[in-house]
Amino acid sequence: MKLEKNFFLVDGVTLAKNLLGKVLVRKIDNKILKARIVETEAYMGPLDKAAHSYKNRRTNRTEPMFLEGGHIYIYLIYGMYHCFNISANKKDIPEAVLIRAVEPLENIEYMKQLRNVKKDEDISNGPGKLTKALAIDKNLNTLNITKSAEIWLEDDNYTITNIIETKRIGIDYAEEYKDKLWRFYISENRYVSVKINFNLLNL
Repeated sequence: MKLEKNFFLVDGVTLAKNLLGKVLVRKIDNKILKARIVETEAYMGPLDKAAHSYKNRRTNRTEPMFLEGGHIYIYLIYGMYHCFNISANKKDIPEAVLIRAVEPLENIEYMKQLRNVKKDEDISNGPGKLTKALAIDKNLNTLNITKSAEIWLEDDNYTITNIIETKRIGIDYAEEYKDKLWRFYISENRYVSVKINFNLLNL
């Protein structure tokens, strides 16, 4: 079942948890690529010193964060790696969820070609890797993921046993917000990018 608008109209932390286990679908070159979301991070807008929208910073780059939940926000890191985010909450509440890792499900060999790797575990165990594996780039920026024919999300009723809650990665500059437990991943999944000290959430 394709995820619809109301799924995304929640706060960023809630969306980050709810996205775990959902299937990211990418249609490209007459192929359907599918991957399960296994790791996410929430970025919580004006008060979050790690968020691009900290202090309501509204620029051409950050504008997708201010769109209604369900819009795609893509940016570059190190000038070469795309990061794939989905806006959360209502319009003008600039929260978003970074998709940090996915588990390949369908057309895995094609994803390997896009990534130029041999091992399954290397395909999509990080935010820059998964975007390359799924051919996600700035061309998808600002698209509504609930209406796009190029990329969308599905719920296949996958059951998650345990979710790990921990600190976000690479945000030491964010002062007290670096310690927020706003990173979530499916316990023991081999595609998770980094496993560190955590809290186990009761489901």
